[in-house]
Amino acid sequence: MPSSSTIVLFHSAHGLRPAVGAAADRLRAAGHEVHVPDLYDGRTADTVEEGMAIKDEIGQDELLRRAVTAVAPLSDRGLVYAGFSLGGSIAQNLALADEKARGLLLLHGTSDLADDASTDELPVQLHVADPDPFEPQDWLNAWYLRMRRAGADVEVYRYPGAGHIFTDPGLPDYDAEAAESLWPVALAFLAEL
Repeated sequence: MPSSSTIVLFHSAHGLRPAVGAAADRLRAAGHEVHVPDLYDGRTADTVEEGMAIKDEIGQDELLRRAVTAVAPLSDRGLVYAGFSLGGSIAQNLALADEKARGLLLLHGTSDLADDASTDELPVQLHVADPDPFEPQDWLNAWYLRMRRAGADVEVYRYPGAGHIFTDPGLPDYDAEAAESLWPVALAFLAEL
């Protein structure tokens, strides 16, 4: 029988857009408890440039503080961390720092990791456009090797021809076919945790 998880889903640099809520609803429909922190306090952006300006205004340290504050009340549950692009980066940082983490689902984004990063076979699944200007091939290869060295059990799914955040119908990168092929794979991954 598939298991259900408590998932914390972080939004991209575009903020908490309707597509993030729709993804959370899809995960809830599969039986998971999903929390969607708003790290931008209600602000959203239609372009990457606007989103990065909001991110820079808030600052990376403050975004991480907000993320940690959001997950703190849930931390005893063995969370699955998930995120879109920038949110994936935040999710990865939190998952690698949480020895109780059950899994990491990355949609469109990764983060660098410390040389001494270590995890005990953390299941990780990455879904990324191919090519992706924000996740170049050389970066992804190095990221994969470093995650494996850290002890993560990593799966990578590439979507040729898709745009960066191809799961958001409100953004120019949207690719309906790639988005619909992503979700069954992600849901199967979550069901096995």
